[in-house]
Amino acid sequence: MRRSSVSPVSLIHPDWPAPAWVRAAASTRQGGVSSTPYDSLNLATHCGDDPAQVERNRALWAQRAGLPGPPVWLNQVHGIDVAVDPRSEHEITADAAVSTRPNRPLVVMTADCVPILLCARDTPWVAVVHAGWRGLAGGVIAAACAHAPKGAQLIAWIGPSIRSAHYEVDAVVRAPLVEQDRQAARFFHPIAGKRWLADLPGIALHQLKTLDVAGFDSRLDAFGDPRRFYSYRRDRGRTGRQACAIWMLDAQ
Repeated sequence: MRRSSVSPVSLIHPDWPAPAWVRAAASTRQGGVSSTPYDSLNLATHCGDDPAQVERNRALWAQRAGLPGPPVWLNQVHGIDVAVDPRSEHEITADAAVSTRPNRPLVVMTADCVPILLCARDTPWVAVVHAGWRGLAGGVIAAACAHAPKGAQLIAWIGPSIRSAHYEVDAVVRAPLVEQDRQAARFFHPIAGKRWLADLPGIALHQLKTLDVAGFDSRLDAFGDPRRFYSYRRDRGRTGRQACAIWMLDAQ
């Protein structure tokens, strides 16, 4: 097993009109200490990597991203549960989290699923959402947005995720999403047999729009960029996880 050399931690900053008190950052797979196949900035403890290396990676990323305090890490289970103003430094089982507290970073981890950062432009409120096909079919985005202040002007940023050119699915995936919203059918492009290329970020943007949330897509392709991102499908399950984080500063 090859040990990765340590390179500078690479960050992605969302390009979206967030208010001045909101900060956000996304990781890549570059700049950590993990060995192959997790090389090198794997931030997940559940995928088979050395826990000590993961902890070192988390510390490197937190320092580089300027996280103001211990982040809230989610134990994501492809559901729709939302952690509200979580305080625990231990992993919380949920697929979304919302916060009204400053200096408390929320983190979502992915390796193909759609990571979504949300904030209100007019009031202190931020959220993260882990949106795979099961979460999108179950309504995880709506579940998170339901905890926003009434009338808040919400915006969302979609981070690195698998794109339709690489996401071939069957009716098991398509049926529940189309049953939930018939307009979702346009995000499935038929190919040979009863199979489709599915546009999960497109479905997420569509759901955000129906909730009156302005969506901004990074257009970053986790599967198609192996140098920068992990992809569960591309790497056949033996891979790490990148992360997206959001937090608020103290009121000025």
